[in-house]
Amino acid sequence: MVKHNNVIPNGHFKKHWQNYVKTWFNQPARKERRRIGGRRLSNLPRPTTGKLRPIVHGQTLKYNMKVFPRSMHSPLGLQLIIAEGIVSLEGLQANVQRLKTFKAKLVVFPRRVGKFKVQGPYLPIVREKPSVELVKITEEMKSFKAYDKLRLERMNVRHVGARQKKAAEAEKDEKK
Repeated sequence: MVKHNNVIPNGHFKKHWQNYVKTWFNQPARKERRRIGGRRLSNLPRPTTGKLRPIVHGQTLKYNMKVFPRSMHSPLGLQLIIAEGIVSLEGLQANVQRLKTFKAKLVVFPRRVGKFKVQGPYLPIVREKPSVELVKITEEMKSFKAYDKLRLERMNVRHVGARQKKAAEAEKDEKK
């Protein structure tokens, strides 16, 4: 029973519950269908790890040295869409090379049954370690003031219009 001034629990189960019951009488047939389907899929001549994806760099300072395959949604078997999202020439060339390698290795239909199938990741992305070139520090390098140089260049960029205007006026005055 209930305590205090509360409703006595008497549920009104009057919905058509029979319509919401999900039966599972075809469980053995489903199992057999899954087994046959998996066997059929495993024999298809295609890369086992899915579609070929472009190499992209991560965003922000923390991740921009890392490269990874970009997930893109496309009905094509080939997901390397180069024109979109790749800004640098190096990134574009890397993806063009990846596409050429893929096309060179592509087998549309196996010539014979039992042809060797690729296992594991297909055309894995190789991450290159950034190399640092070591040089001797010269007196010229030591005396160079990078901050001052940056400020000077910023100022030059900022005053370009005014300087051009002043030069045009001076040239105009000389002609008179």
